[in-house]
Amino acid sequence: MLSKPKFPFQRSLGPLLLERLLGPRQWIQLVTGARQVGKTTLVRQVLHQLETDHLWPVHYVSADAQSPQGEAWLRTQWENARFSAHQAGSAVLAIDEIQKIPQWSEWVKRLWDEDTMADTGLKVVLLGSAPLLLQDGLTESLAGRFERLHLPHWSLTEMAEAFDYTLDDYIFFGGYPGAVELIHDPERWRAYVLDSLVETTVTRDILLMTRIHKPALMRQLFELGCHYSGQILSYTKMLGQLQEAGNTTTLAHYIELLSSAGMLTGLQKYAGTAQRQRASIPKFQVFNTALMSAASGHTPTSAQSDPVFYGRLVESAVGAHLINAMASGQCELFYWRQGDQEVDFVVRRKDVLLGIEVKTSANDSLRGMRAFEQAHHPDKLLLVGPGGVSLEQLLGKPVTHWLES
Repeated sequence: MLSKPKFPFQRSLGPLLLERLLGPRQWIQLVTGARQVGKTTLVRQVLHQLETDHLWPVHYVSADAQSPQGEAWLRTQWENARFSAHQAGSAVLAIDEIQKIPQWSEWVKRLWDEDTMADTGLKVVLLGSAPLLLQDGLTESLAGRFERLHLPHWSLTEMAEAFDYTLDDYIFFGGYPGAVELIHDPERWRAYVLDSLVETTVTRDILLMTRIHKPALMRQLFELGCHYSGQILSYTKMLGQLQEAGNTTTLAHYIELLSSAGMLTGLQKYAGTAQRQRASIPKFQVFNTALMSAASGHTPTSAQSDPVFYGRLVESAVGAHLINAMASGQCELFYWRQGDQEVDFVVRRKDVLLGIEVKTSANDSLRGMRAFEQAHHPDKLLLVGPGGVSLEQLLGKPVTHWLES
């Protein structure tokens, strides 16, 4: 029997996965998300629940091993789960880090179709943390055979409920549950984030997606993006601050890869037309403020003593909340600027347009919001900070709440 996971049953996503597995209609369940957001923990919780309730036998394996796993290994695991399904009438096979298996989607399609024809009763859950690599397999082989369950980074509400995080904790340490036990030793926490999360993602996960000609340039770009999170930076200025030689096309591609890995993205300017948005200067935004804090070298105390850095950290916390909603398919996210007028975030969902401005002082100007309102007539404007909703209110509600309320 699987050992009980150490985290509490988190999010509505665990019950949703359980409901899908128990439902009459069967698809492959694909659980995706950035490294260390709790994919394995959540799936193990669901499998543990199935075992505890004596519903079906489960077979959990991981392809993340020293030697590359191939078709023979995958078929062996599948056959083991099939045997359990024949014995019990049904069973669950869960394969972690599925993208580590070469041509995984072709083999999964073949095995899944065999089970469908034979009506074996085998239910399949696949976990992966390299979205671009996974997407190739989904579009080429598994169309119509899967449902996706995307796990974003943990929200303030989730971290508060599971680990008693305060707002200040969340702003600086972000939403990595595995790092919680280290926050009382900021240097150990920083080393964990940089070594176990950043380095592993850049050197392993992203290199699985595509061939990287200049890995040193990608590392420098990530560090630069963390430093400038919440700020607009042209590709020309980026190239001027990077030691490795590159070009705008390479930088744009590397930002896309970092975004796919749930690390760092470049928001596009809202201009009302997709063509103009794609050609705009990007605004850096981390997916998790832990990445920004760790890269800065600040401690929680020194961060709050630096008003410029802390202001960008607060804005990035709002941006991370929004960008994770976009990664889950809840909305689109942009920034807006016209001359010297700027709005921090523009959220669009279907025909609803929302402008969000983050302020840390009551004296900050709101001219950008007024200019944006005149230019694009948004359905709603939201001020976060003095005179508006509090940061804790904004982060404590899903983005859909602010779009619908």
